Amino acid sequence: MLRAGLPRDPAQWIALALSLAALLAGAWLLRRGRPPALPRPDPASPRPGPDPASPRPGLAPRARTPLCLAIAAAFAVVAALISAAYVAVYLRGGPRIIDATSYWLEARAMAAGYLAWPLDEPAASVLGRFLVRSDAAAHAGAALGGAAASGADRVAVIFPPGYPAVLALGFLAGAPLAVGPLLAAALALATYDLAARFAPEDPAAAGGAARLPFVPLVAALFSALCAALRYHTADTMSHGLAALCFTVALTSARRALDEARGGATGAPRGRLDPAVRAAAVAGLAAGWLAATRPPSALALAAALLLVLLPASGRWRAAAGAREGDPAPRLGRLAAAMAIGALPGLALLAAHQRAATGAFASSQAAYYAVSDGPPGCFRYGFGAGVGCLGEHGDFVRHNIAESYGFLAAAGTTLRRLKLHLVDALNAEPLALLVIAGAAIALRSPRARPLAIAPLLQIAAYAPFYFDGNYPGGGARFFADVLPIEHVLAAMAALAIAERAGAAREGHGPAGRPRARLAAALVAAALPLAGFAFRAGFEHAALRDREGGLPMFDPAAVARAGVARGLVFVDTDHGFNLGFDPAPGDVAVLRYRGDALDQMAWKARGRPPAYRYRFAIPDDGGLASVSIVPLALDGSHAASSPGEAVPGEALIEGESLWPPRAQRGAWALPEHASGTCASAGRLLAVHAAAAGDGAAAGDGAAAAGDAVVRVGLPAPWLRGAGISPRVAVAGDGAGEVRLLVDGALLRVWHVEPAAPGASGAPPALACTELPPHPVPERAVEIELSLSRRRAAPGAAGLPEDPRRRAEIAEIRGGRGGGAAETGGVFALDAVRVTGGNSVDR
Repeated sequence: MLRAGLPRDPAQWIALALSLAALLAGAWLLRRGRPPALPRPDPASPRPGPDPASPRPGLAPRARTPLCLAIAAAFAVVAALISAAYVAVYLRGGPRIIDATSYWLEARAMAAGYLAWPLDEPAASVLGRFLVRSDAAAHAGAALGGAAASGADRVAVIFPPGYPAVLALGFLAGAPLAVGPLLAAALALATYDLAARFAPEDPAAAGGAARLPFVPLVAALFSALCAALRYHTADTMSHGLAALCFTVALTSARRALDEARGGATGAPRGRLDPAVRAAAVAGLAAGWLAATRPPSALALAAALLLVLLPASGRWRAAAGAREGDPAPRLGRLAAAMAIGALPGLALLAAHQRAATGAFASSQAAYYAVSDGPPGCFRYGFGAGVGCLGEHGDFVRHNIAESYGFLAAAGTTLRRLKLHLVDALNAEPLALLVIAGAAIALRSPRARPLAIAPLLQIAAYAPFYFDGNYPGGGARFFADVLPIEHVLAAMAALAIAERAGAAREGHGPAGRPRARLAAALVAAALPLAGFAFRAGFEHAALRDREGGLPMFDPAAVARAGVARGLVFVDTDHGFNLGFDPAPGDVAVLRYRGDALDQMAWKARGRPPAYRYRFAIPDDGGLASVSIVPLALDGSHAASSPGEAVPGEALIEGESLWPPRAQRGAWALPEHASGTCASAGRLLAVHAAAAGDGAAAGDGAAAAGDAVVRVGLPAPWLRGAGISPRVAVAGDGAGEVRLLVDGALLRVWHVEPAAPGASGAPPALACTELPPHPVPERAVEIELSLSRRRAAPGAAGLPEDPRRRAEIAEIRGGRGGGAAETGGVFALDAVRVTGGNSVDR
């Protein structure tokens, strides 16, 4: 839906007022500074030579006068101030989207010294979305039989560690939200430097060296006024740092070549000469980008080749005309870049090792046990791409059966459509970027800038999810926004000089007054774009999901909570509040079942509270309340190592994500109005029959689809457990109890019997007979085996009412094409006290 119109918010009105002021000031400067027409130069007269003070041939004009640097620094300060204001006005004080809160948690853990922190029991109280156990890689890659990993499991956020490592510095300084505005300032300066290095202007064109460099300054101004960058340097997202790394890497590589070429005929300057230092900085930025956003690093690598390879050819050609081949010098620069990339690559490898227990992808390991169908989350094309849990609505609407050329083209076009707003705050202004790219293609030095955005687009084409949302724009393309700002500034310069030539009747308009007027007009464009177009996107971001961060420590303090446990309902709130090194107040996940009592008693029965974040049904600002939580009921579980008195109930959906999945996947799904306890259940979906069967767990038949969930062993030793399953239609399977890898019990679950009239039965819940757990149990798991349909079987019953009911139970996410046309789910696990065993 296109959001545009007259300004509504104060920020939009301020932008409109500034835009009008800039336009009026530019018009005044043009009228006041219109010079008399100058005679055209005689074609026969000699042209002025280059300024002796200009840089050596082959070097980019540095544009480093004190006035230039002061203006660029002023733009950097403006960018930082706007990003800081964005935190207060649009984010309302803290991270908002789930990815941002996950980065927040990851950075807090790294500030405490953790790449992955110890997993406390019960695990369900400290696990959730975008968190992966260290044994996930082993479970995802091994057969489902045998003993699981040891109890020394750890948990980590799945995202790459480059940005959280930088954000962790903010936590150590006590001001994590100041990191974004600092990145904003650095981005404005880096954009200025990028333009000065790749888009130099001819010093003779201005009639002297005193004129201001138009392209670098306007590019920095565009960076400061870019609303998409203001979001990405306000919310705790990785794209601001990724854009900075991309920009610094390209600029430093170009600087290294310029320094090397300028010193090629001079005496050797050692391994740490300016060229080698610049190459090492380029490598450091490239390696850190790989540790921040790996696909963007692929695009950067290709862009760096575009910078380096033409230089290699020119140098080799020049080597024939003089003694000494400079090509080995280029090899030394490449070696410096490779060495510089090592810190970022080492950090990435260390994080993957800590997160998965192996040098495997933490994101792939997470989705392998938390989503489906199997292999749904991968970088590439083919059948089965697209996860139905995390991105179910998107996959169902945009990916029919496989992620091929058409689906990739559709995803890319949706990104591009939204990205048109990102660079200059309105779609029509993206024409400046396109025009600048056309200009850059004609210049060998600037050509990499024209191609780099295309490389970024290609790098993300193999990823199926478009990743777009209000305010964040096409965030996968945000990493090249500084390049697009340079391209737009190049186009603005060309337009200004053409307009000046037409108005004054002589060559390019190079007077400082005319350039300043053009800069003011250029500034007015993105300001007006925000007033009439982009501001509505950021207002939508501000007002979504309750319009507030889902956890506010200040609200906890105002409620008088100085010690104890605070249970939160949302993944966002848990990520914002949980601390791997907790103090007097610890934040845990609220499950609404026996797991809460277990967590409470395991931590010494402190005062407990529930943090309620209630979003009104009709939208609007969420209400926050913090109320005491009573966890000392008679049904509560006992402390670890003791028998469980009475009875306790563990909800099936609380056991997501599973410990392992093979040929199937499990998702928490709503089943309100049915027999499901608490109106939710953990539904098991089968993948296609040819995906292979679970093997080695003692009972799985060929063709079964298996999901294994863990139970909190310290509280269940010596107790009896009774799984409660829910079935509908043709749903059928088996539940197996495994203790320390050994199969203790198999419960067979048959399809629900049809009703008296022959109509398909509604969802039926059955509590299976209890079975005791050994007193010395260390690992307790339930293996949920869903029976597959025979080849050619229908996916859903023909009765429209049953199809609608099953679709409602599945929550609109659907199952595999080869599973039976019903429901097979774990509703809950009942725990009953058992006799103590003499150790």
